[in-house]
Amino acid sequence: MTSWNDFASAEPDFSRRVLDIFETQKHMTMATLRRDGSPRISGTEAQFVDGELVLGMMPGSLKARDLTRDPRLALHSPTFDAPENDPSGWSGDAKIAGLAVESFDKDPDDESHRFLVDIQEVVLTKVGTPADHLVIESWRPDSGLRRRQRQ
Repeated sequence: MTSWNDFASAEPDFSRRVLDIFETQKHMTMATLRRDGSPRISGTEAQFVDGELVLGMMPGSLKARDLTRDPRLALHSPTFDAPENDPSGWSGDAKIAGLAVESFDKDPDDESHRFLVDIQEVVLTKVGTPADHLVIESWRPDSGLRRRQRQ
């Protein structure tokens, strides 16, 4: 399992920039797979706790059922528009793909679902300088950090 701490240890600067974007707001967007294999988009809360990326959900929620059945997920950071007068000043879009690993709370009265994320990929997309291209940085545990530009 690749934890947030594993990623942050491998790429401290990149992980800090991604974390800064994820921590701008409490609510994220998460994609899971329904029973029939079609995608489901849900709002969710994510926290970075003790070196882990943790997802919490209401008991019996559809997204929790999705992850229990098929652990694949994609998590998208809060999104903000680029400044109109300076597109390259945009903080960017961050995404994390991985597998949900159910984590059981020690409190028997807490019925909520908690999942740790086994990180498979982290992506940060920004407008470059000058603002005529995108800069896409991605990290995978097996191949490390990669940087691409797109016109």
